[in-house]
Amino acid sequence: MNALTVLSFLFFTGMVALISYLLTRKENLDSQDGYFLGGRNLGAWVIAGSLMLTNLSTEQLIGLNQQGFTDTLAVMGWEVGSAIALVIVAFFLLPRYLKGGLTTIPDFLEDRYDFGTKQIVTILFLFGYVFNLLPPILYSGAVAINGMFDIPDALGVSRTAGLWITVFAIGIVGSIYAVFGGLKAVAVSDSINGVGLLLGGLMIPVLGLYALGDGSIGSGFNTIMENSPEKLNSIGDSDSPVPFSTMFTGMLLVNLFYWGTAQHIMQRAIAAKNLKEGQKGVLIAAFLKLLGPVFLILPGIIAYNMFGPDIESADAYPMLVGEVLPTPFVGFFAAVLFGAILSSFNSALNSSVTLISLNIYKPYFKPSAPDREIVRKGKYVGIILALFAMCLAPLIDKVPQGFFQYLQIVNGFYNVPIFTVLIVGYLTKRVPAIAAKISLFLFITVYAITQLFWDTGVHFLHILGILFVVCTGLMVLIGKFWPRDTDFVLEEKAKVDMKPWKLVYPVGIAATMAMILIYVLFSPAGIL
Repeated sequence: MNALTVLSFLFFTGMVALISYLLTRKENLDSQDGYFLGGRNLGAWVIAGSLMLTNLSTEQLIGLNQQGFTDTLAVMGWEVGSAIALVIVAFFLLPRYLKGGLTTIPDFLEDRYDFGTKQIVTILFLFGYVFNLLPPILYSGAVAINGMFDIPDALGVSRTAGLWITVFAIGIVGSIYAVFGGLKAVAVSDSINGVGLLLGGLMIPVLGLYALGDGSIGSGFNTIMENSPEKLNSIGDSDSPVPFSTMFTGMLLVNLFYWGTAQHIMQRAIAAKNLKEGQKGVLIAAFLKLLGPVFLILPGIIAYNMFGPDIESADAYPMLVGEVLPTPFVGFFAAVLFGAILSSFNSALNSSVTLISLNIYKPYFKPSAPDREIVRKGKYVGIILALFAMCLAPLIDKVPQGFFQYLQIVNGFYNVPIFTVLIVGYLTKRVPAIAAKISLFLFITVYAITQLFWDTGVHFLHILGILFVVCTGLMVLIGKFWPRDTDFVLEEKAKVDMKPWKLVYPVGIAATMAMILIYVLFSPAGIL
């Protein structure tokens, strides 16, 4: 383990922690809004940075580059396709969330349907976070850090022991941010790490193309176009992990859920100081997502051309980093990667605590509890959840690899079902609570059958799209024949200024056109 690498890692990591502390040490963390929503005082760039870092972690850096190595640029649907979802969030969902004065996404479902629907969705969220988000983040992060620092060799322990040590190290540091610092500390550290990740992430493909082209970035790109032009095709066929047709079905729905409904994502936008800053932050994130393929897929394609197709695909990105990154920068990049891991873990942990504290502890155990008590109990819950995730994460090492696609499939058990009842709730006025419950039960049951017992031969994203249409239609029919007694009206409960950003529509349309242009340029009909 190189001493310079370790020192640069510790310096950058310590600097982020110090700045985050200095900027948040005077925050009021005794109130619900102060602890769970950063005092509803986040600006556009902090929101954008936090959204990006919450999303980006080692499962993207390793997993998507692995798919870029084995497949084509078509897998960029997970990244580039997010832009249109973020535009819809800025146009439609965020104004409604802020108008309703929400703290958690399920809060709206209680107003729109009933308390039971809110609790069902809260449990689904927690299932996803506790079992399918927190442990995989810790595991994939530990694998990456272990590989960069060769922890087992440095400490003289086995690979498994090194994994446990690294998981607990990441988990403890992340818990300090999330449990004791609240959302504001998480968001500030995200923004600082976001700058580092953007610089470090872009550095890898630039240096990779430079090395591939023997000192010329242009020659490196030409090498890819000559040796593996099929890799640069943005249009996935039926055998691709992301067939292009899914962009109009399940992929769009999954992205809409993630960027517009997932608690750990929307909690940043809901914490905006006003609607204008919230919309600006979301649209900045939309443009940043368009850069995703450059550092999340292109390095995998470079590795394919540099090392050949016979290496383990999961090793493609770490091998490229080790090959092209100068030693003084390895520690910096590891610190940035560490920050990305922490961000995703912190965000999921903070949102889990928010849901348990406000949607379970307060209504079931102590409805009259003051804010200070709710926050204190939430910190205890956060410590327990963090320890649970730390104990579960190393066990993932015993399951088959290539789990990026696996994670997306499992997410389907709760993401689009929740989005279905939420969007129907906003778009209709008479659909009753029973319709939401039937939809959730039917959606999850049928999806489980298709993924666990019956191989339909249909891509899971298409199945999500089909079930969305079926369940939406069913809810509308129930609303027609057994409507609720009164029309639903979204009450004005806004706690911030609701004046929209005057450029929201031009900028949103520009982001959408940029997304389309990228697909066209890298399609068989494009000039690239």
